[in-house]
Amino acid sequence: MFIFSKIVGWFTQPLTWLLLGMALAWLVSAKRPVLARRALGLAGLFLALIGWQPLPELLIRNLESRYPEIAPAADLSAYAGVVVLGGGTAAGRLQQSHSQPLINDGGERLAVSAALALRHPALPLIYTGGEGDPAGGGPSEAARAQQFYESFRIPAAQVRYEAESRNTYENAVLTAKVPGVNPQDRWLLMTSAWHMPRAMATFEKAGWNVTAYPVDYRAEDVTIWTRYSPLGGVSDWQLVLNELVGLAAYRLTGRL
Repeated sequence: MFIFSKIVGWFTQPLTWLLLGMALAWLVSAKRPVLARRALGLAGLFLALIGWQPLPELLIRNLESRYPEIAPAADLSAYAGVVVLGGGTAAGRLQQSHSQPLINDGGERLAVSAALALRHPALPLIYTGGEGDPAGGGPSEAARAQQFYESFRIPAAQVRYEAESRNTYENAVLTAKVPGVNPQDRWLLMTSAWHMPRAMATFEKAGWNVTAYPVDYRAEDVTIWTRYSPLGGVSDWQLVLNELVGLAAYRLTGRL
């Protein structure tokens, strides 16, 4: 299932569709030139439309609005701790070449959880993440996160790590097996807001008593209909398509 998800993820990249259209045009160009021209025309139109960002932003906003944001100063004394999902660190192969902790565009999962740990010294964190890259290489994501937390001088006893999971389903199942963790206690679940619907449903299906703590918002509250960026459009479409396909796949396999 893990390898299959990575293969499917390749087809959620909009530029993959463009390449397929161009490949089709090339394959039929000799015998069916009219079809080849149409395929190239559709590929060009698709390339132009990818950059129009309002539509993917609407879809991202729909995902992000499912659970309310929690204020940084909120009282968290009723919770047993925070489960922080991996996905905020740079790749292991990149990290192994550097001494400073490296984060990616989902780094708010680390930054906000670190801020909570400093604000609430009695609040435990559990960071869950092994290696989501099939090629692997370098330290596990949990080890990369540990390096980040230690750089903020967060006490080692305040953070526990689960370093084997490769996706959201394994996050839920394997974190429940961390010594001293009772999924029936009240836990906060921290991940990107656009990923929260799948994460919450998966953890609840696995028996967790969780409250959403969404971070890493991507969509603005007001739609700017004239916004256009090929680079931004590709990024937005890839993010939302990957998440929507993930939700569908998890439903079909009974993981949520």
